[in-house]
Amino acid sequence: MSSELLDAFEVLEKQKGISREVLIEAIEAALVTAYKRNFNQAQNVRVDLNLNTGTMLVYSRKDVVEEVEDERLHISLEDAKVINPAYELGDVVEEEVTPRNFGRIAAQTAKQVVTQRVREAERGLIFEEFVDRADDIVNGIVERMDARNLYVGLGKVEAVLPQTEQMPNEHYKPHDRIKVYITKVERTTRGPQVFVSRTHPGLLRRLFENEVPEIYDGIVEIKSIAREAGDRSKISVFAHRDDIDPVGSCVGSKGGRVQTIVNELSGEKIDIVEWSEEPVIFVANALSPSKVLDVQVNEEAKSTTVVVPDYQLSLAIGKRGQNARLAAKLTGWKIDIKSETDARELGIYPNENSNIELLESGEELDDFDFYEDKE
Repeated sequence: MSSELLDAFEVLEKQKGISREVLIEAIEAALVTAYKRNFNQAQNVRVDLNLNTGTMLVYSRKDVVEEVEDERLHISLEDAKVINPAYELGDVVEEEVTPRNFGRIAAQTAKQVVTQRVREAERGLIFEEFVDRADDIVNGIVERMDARNLYVGLGKVEAVLPQTEQMPNEHYKPHDRIKVYITKVERTTRGPQVFVSRTHPGLLRRLFENEVPEIYDGIVEIKSIAREAGDRSKISVFAHRDDIDPVGSCVGSKGGRVQTIVNELSGEKIDIVEWSEEPVIFVANALSPSKVLDVQVNEEAKSTTVVVPDYQLSLAIGKRGQNARLAAKLTGWKIDIKSETDARELGIYPNENSNIELLESGEELDDFDFYEDKE
């Protein structure tokens, strides 16, 4: 073995992160293939690389049997004992069979196999790196696009951004820098395949974790997210300390924290509301920016009837029902919105099921209306 090959081991180990053991295994496998191919041999052999002496030796391996069926694979017990009296049935006899010109032929034949094994090892390292980053956000560069997908460079790998995971209000160009959310990582014959998204609710969660220290530290918790990517989102937050305002923490001074996230999402509107274990309070908060007069709860059907002032009915429902739809997703409760006039005519407001006192008991419906619907 040449000193250049030994030096290459060190370079590949440092630059590619591939251990010497992996490289040695690849070369040994390649030399076995080279021996069988170039010397028309079909017996069981192994190759021994000695890094100290730089030698490459080929050994044939034969099983010790009572009756020899294939002389290339078997050796009789009688013949084995001639070599070494200690041999018994079931043992393996090894004999050096290194051809004189094996080094030159092996180097030529093994090159492609070694390269392939090194490439596989690199792919394995990349897969392990990115499989641990699933459900996280990364910075990428738009490299190319076709009719269905966008391809984003993430350094060592090219990720796929399917059309269904692209923001409807965004137009991408090559060399654009974007943040993407890793949804899954798959191992394929062509290497690791990374799939990313710009529409996943997890992207919004990670952006808040990166931008709001209280969320990153676990003081403020994001309880739920409802998102219609590119248009509007709602998130509910809860503080594990009484002296922390969860909504204010997410908003930041003069709206600076949430504005950074809005800019990253190309103007997507974001409502931040305080989570409550009391469904009356939580549903009322979730319908922000609309004012709520009453929330009547049906526990069995997991549904609510919400009464709002007449002049805020359209605001509570939102454009194309978006505000009510997102509030239902955020809370997990069905929401039926009634105007005050209709509720009074139906006799459902006020009545014994009303929660007016709870809503007016002093608990603030703490929310942040970053954008209001414009009728």
